[in-house]
Amino acid sequence: MNAALAGLAELTPASVQAPANIVARARAIGAEIAARHAPDVDRDGRFPIEAFEALRAEKLLGVMIPAELGGGGASLFDVAAACHALARGCAATGMIYAMHQIQIACLVNHGGNGWHRELMQRIAAGQLLLGSATTEKETGGDIRNSVCAVQADQEAGGDRFTLAKNASVISYGDQSDVILVTARRNPDAPSSDQVLVVVTKDDYRLEKTSLWDAMGMRGTCSDGYRLEAAGVLDQILPLSYADLSAQTMLPVTHILWSSTWLGIAADAVSRARAFVRSEAKRKPGTTPASAVRLAEATAKLQQMKAVILAAIRQYELACGSPERLTSLSFATAMGTLKVTTSELVREVVEASIRTCGLAGYRNDTPYSLGRHLRDAHSAALMIGNDRIMSHISTQLLVQRDGSGAFE
Repeated sequence: MNAALAGLAELTPASVQAPANIVARARAIGAEIAARHAPDVDRDGRFPIEAFEALRAEKLLGVMIPAELGGGGASLFDVAAACHALARGCAATGMIYAMHQIQIACLVNHGGNGWHRELMQRIAAGQLLLGSATTEKETGGDIRNSVCAVQADQEAGGDRFTLAKNASVISYGDQSDVILVTARRNPDAPSSDQVLVVVTKDDYRLEKTSLWDAMGMRGTCSDGYRLEAAGVLDQILPLSYADLSAQTMLPVTHILWSSTWLGIAADAVSRARAFVRSEAKRKPGTTPASAVRLAEATAKLQQMKAVILAAIRQYELACGSPERLTSLSFATAMGTLKVTTSELVREVVEASIRTCGLAGYRNDTPYSLGRHLRDAHSAALMIGNDRIMSHISTQLLVQRDGSGAFE
């Protein structure tokens, strides 16, 4: 396992680590396929087709689905390591994989009825790709409020619904087979009374309203759409979105996003290390001046790894206890994880660029880090850090003192 995630093995018993060698298979795809196509995925702003064909062939899209439903029964630890491995080769590939697995986690943890279990079997068998529609143009990216609402279809006997959402972003919407959509529980519900609705390609229609032409993470193809869907009420996950988000979506999102950013940072440090070694070979017996910057980048990389490992452990300990998962202290810990790693990834890449100098700044060298820097800048903007810190500051006003070292 790569040194940046070597400590992950300490968190999970050997008997349940990486079933069927999930991490090794993801690492091979990241290094041999995703990395090869990353420059043109970035240049053309296209979906990383080749990497996802390989992920499907290796049955890696359904790894979190329980074995009894045809999946791999993988742990969050395994998936975090896979996100890291894929992002080392191509950040967009790692991020899409992370976003897909976040939706899988919501289904696995909260989809208890027959419709959802049958869908999970279909996902595992057909290696379906899951996306999400959680933002709306009218709410300015606030995922905890919705304008759109589930509308019961009375003419269909009351067991069907319709839904229309003006989504500001649906990443890889054109490639998704299933989309999980946030909406108000009904037209009379307040904006914060949300549910999560699972719709398949047969249930919805997408009309593109904006194109994704961004500085980084270009291969996520995060276009805007108007989504119109219809289905049966059983497709709605039973738990309120507020509780579902607190128990699963928020912590899993921040852990898997952070693991993806760790992959970007790890590859940047790897290129910086290769540069310093090449300089040392040119002048035997001397330590290149740039080695100090490499040490700085490595220290920040280790800091990233440590906070992610701690967050995975904290989530594992809280699993099975809705009270702990919905506590203010747990929400604060997961929010600060996202803010910390999203800032550190940029700092690691910047330190790596300064290590490599012009060789890292240029686009035509083996040490080029321009794509890494552009991708890293997306981290602070995905659920904006200012929004998260504002929310945490409000929580701290009512939260008991949890400043002890072991709390």
